[in-house]
Amino acid sequence: MGRYVARRLLQMIPVFIGTTLLIFLMVYALPGDPVRGLFGDKGGSPAVLESLRHQYGLDKPVLVQYFNYMKGMILHLDFGTQIASGRPVTDILGDAFPVTLRLAGFAFVIEAVLGIVLGVISGMRAGKAADTAILFVTLLLISVPVFVLGYILQTVFAFQLNLLEPSVSDDSDFSQLLLPAIVLASASLAYVARLTRTSVAENMRADFMRTAIAKGLPRRRVVGVHLLRNSLIPVVTFLGTDLGALMGGAIVTEGIFNIHGVGGTIYQSIVRREGTTLVGLVTILVLVYLFTSLIVDLLYAVLDPRIRYA
Repeated sequence: MGRYVARRLLQMIPVFIGTTLLIFLMVYALPGDPVRGLFGDKGGSPAVLESLRHQYGLDKPVLVQYFNYMKGMILHLDFGTQIASGRPVTDILGDAFPVTLRLAGFAFVIEAVLGIVLGVISGMRAGKAADTAILFVTLLLISVPVFVLGYILQTVFAFQLNLLEPSVSDDSDFSQLLLPAIVLASASLAYVARLTRTSVAENMRADFMRTAIAKGLPRRRVVGVHLLRNSLIPVVTFLGTDLGALMGGAIVTEGIFNIHGVGGTIYQSIVRREGTTLVGLVTILVLVYLFTSLIVDLLYAVLDPRIRYA
């Protein structure tokens, strides 16, 4: 196991370099000039613009900028400086990521727990009324765009019923994050439920299930140990990759509920062409994807004892 983890960590290095290089090239291919944008419609003198470009290293070739960025990040954890505010990007990351991490973590718990429970119920009652109802609800959640669902739930539960806050004023209060977390988790919850349902319904007809039932094992053990563990491998794969997607895909949800996290910061960075900030944010998301994929692979051995890593 230890050698497998070490090998996977080494494999992450070229993936990380290639991904960040691609992102860096795409960001700096965007039209516009972030330095010129500081002066708005008034513009600035050519000398001042050139001085600022030199100060932020924007007058150098893109590959040189990328090398300097990687060197500063690896050696000093320095992601550069935001041009608009002059703040270090690490400070901006420190403000934005905890907020989105709480929101995405809350949404992930809702997605995993409700999705798996609904999927197990649907799979064990395939073809019955409960299965039909769950399939209908999950199809509805998949079909409705996130921004539409967000405004509907906000109108019903916040403005009409006054049960929840319409916007988030304290991002450390999980009661205020409940509604945006449900909106953020809705589509993924539906996919988890359907994936679990398919896997459970298939394993219900497997030989090991018939053997477990024939041995007279308690129903709780048959479902919890034999059925669920063998059905969760594809679900865990989806959940592992979806955690990073929840963090990066929260732009719409954060905008609806006035949450100042990664989503809003990414949007503002694109609008202002703040390449340094945008690359820093996406770099952290890449690391989240890489490490969650490693954790998912290790969980396979926990769920299925037949899987061994050399």
